[in-house]
Amino acid sequence: MTSYHQPVMLNECLEGLNIQKNGIYVDVTFGGGGHSNAILEQLGPEGKLIGFDQDPDARKNIPNDDRFIFLDQNFQFLKNQLRFLGIQKVDGILADLGVSSHQFDAADRGFSIRFDATLDMRMDQSREKDAKYILNHYAEEDLHKIFGMYGEVHNARSLAALISKARVIQPIETVTSFKELIRPMVKRGKENQYYAQVFQALRIEVNEELEVLKDFLVQSAEVLKPGGRLVVMSYHSLEDRLVKNFIQKGKFSGEVEKDLYGNSFTPLKAITRKTVVATEEEVKINNRARSAKLRIAEKVDE
Repeated sequence: MTSYHQPVMLNECLEGLNIQKNGIYVDVTFGGGGHSNAILEQLGPEGKLIGFDQDPDARKNIPNDDRFIFLDQNFQFLKNQLRFLGIQKVDGILADLGVSSHQFDAADRGFSIRFDATLDMRMDQSREKDAKYILNHYAEEDLHKIFGMYGEVHNARSLAALISKARVIQPIETVTSFKELIRPMVKRGKENQYYAQVFQALRIEVNEELEVLKDFLVQSAEVLKPGGRLVVMSYHSLEDRLVKNFIQKGKFSGEVEKDLYGNSFTPLKAITRKTVVATEEEVKINNRARSAKLRIAEKVDE
């Protein structure tokens, strides 16, 4: 489990879920099973845990436990998949967003700037659109938008123009060739940060991560029982902003809607006033925890 992916803020996630021994829980980012196995340890014989993961490699980590059900699905389909299992409401939902350590370390997946590989970045290998397709086929203005919005790249317009001109001469296909192409765009000493921002933008577009997250959050509020907990861990500001807005407002932009008496139409209430972050001790052991932000919410009475 730990060689696949070291679970981040494990104890904080378990506390946030407020696990009831015979409850029904969902881990929508099963991955290496670190969080799931810890949840199973706290469940009683009548408890149930459903794990979602669209990465075929995650199947290798499925626990031999009758209380566990694995679904090789994107958590965008949370509500429908639960209904297919005959489950209408659950007691808690956990989401550890982002890319697992295993996916970054798997050189052939194209997620990491450390290895040469085909520019892929698909979490679901059945998707047709990969990073290579985006770089070679998206219009220049769309590339500008992706790098600016999803990667917060400071020279996104110039980067998009460079890619648009270069691909006419030769298709952009590998991590190494892409890094060499955009090297002139990078400030000296900021190479890794710049590449990380660019790769993040591509990964978000390939996997439609922000739209999937929106769908998931709305469905989570619908399937949680009153008093049920939503625990979400994000790794960049775009994700965290969506989670924060939905918990506070019940939507992703605009002001909170209220009735004639001033009561808010929000399905969730925040359990933690501020984001929970990893301790210094955990960050020393697991560097990935450094950027993690945890938010915990509870379903209000219907």
